[in-house]
This record gives sequence, structure tokens and C-alpha cells, in this order.
Amino acid sequence: MEPEENHQYWADRSTEFSPEYYANIGQNEVTETLAAVFDHYVNDDAAILEVGCSSGRHLAHLLDDGYENLTGIDINDDSFDVMADHYPRLAETGTFHTGAMEDIVPEFDDDAFDVVYSVETLQHVHPENTWVFEELTRVTDDLLITAENEGNSPRRGREGAEVSHVHDDFPLYHRDWEQVFSELGAAQLLCEPGKRDTVRVFRVL
Repeated sequence: MEPEENHQYWADRSTEFSPEYYANIGQNEVTETLAAVFDHYVNDDAAILEVGCSSGRHLAHLLDDGYENLTGIDINDDSFDVMADHYPRLAETGTFHTGAMEDIVPEFDDDAFDVVYSVETLQHVHPENTWVFEELTRVTDDLLITAENEGNSPRRGREGAEVSHVHDDFPLYHRDWEQVFSELGAAQLLCEPGKRDTVRVFRVL
């Protein structure tokens, strides 16, 4: 799958893993872990960006917890119609951008956000677009948080197993996130494995 095909696939997604799909699932274990991380590390006036926010289930929880300076990016423009139906207060409060992170993040100023986070989104970035990880650190003033499906297979992410396909459908790229962001000048503060995703908290130095 080429980078443009990868983008178009998610922009058009309307069944499993679509914005409506995630809105119907609602908040989950990762939402709760993120809330605990924010409660420990983040002031309630922090500027927060979620990359790949979909219909906003995680941002909505943060809003309920008192965080109001919220920004989201999603490539699927159905995301924000679904958000308006399921999380209307979030839709009215936050600032949202439709498009690929590779197109939008470079437009932000250095250190524009106190916290940048992503849930099961960075794992879909095409190998030709990994330069965007440096852009994410550039716009992060303090914390960068990843919640990605790192899996339990001992070979996942190793040589010859850098990519797998979900339902023989779309690619999932396996990366060592600690290495990725450490090489970009961030220090890992926390690693919390969950049933599906591993949450990692980095401080951008």
C-alpha cells in the first residue's frame, strides 16, 4: 500500500474501525489510562492535541475531567459529524482539523501544545512518512503520549516482522516507540501495557 492509498483508505473508512464504530464502542481501558496519566502530569489549562482523534471518545473524557483547550486531527471527515451527534459539547468546545497529520502538523508552531497524544494511529503511518514523528516532537512542549498496539508476539517488530495486516485488510507497522522518540530527544517516563495497547509517556526535552 502506497502512502496515498493508505491515507485514502482511512479517509473513506465507513465500517469497522470507522468514526461511527469507535463512537459506538465508547470509552475504554485506554481512556481510563490516559485520564490517570493526565491527572498525574497535566494541568487542566494545558493545550492538548490528539492525532487521529476519530469521533472524539478520548477527548470527550478529558473534557469531562476539566480540560478545555482541546484540538484534534482526523483524516476521515465523517469524524466530526459523528462527534456532533455523540459528543456535542466536545464538538462545540474543541478545535478540529480534517486531513492527514502529515499535512496538518507541519502547520503548527514549535511547542504549540503542552501534550500531544495518539491512540492506535501512529502504528498506521507509512514507512515513507515517518518524518512526521519528528514534527510531532517539534510541536510538543512537554508530554508526548503513544497508545499503540504493540502485541504479544515475540517476533512482532523484529526483522522480517515489521508489518502485519489486520483481517488481511490494512497494514499495521510495528515499531519500537521508545527508540523512535528517544532518538528524537524525548525521555520515556512511563510504560503501561494493557490488554490491547501499550501506553508510553515521553517528556520532550
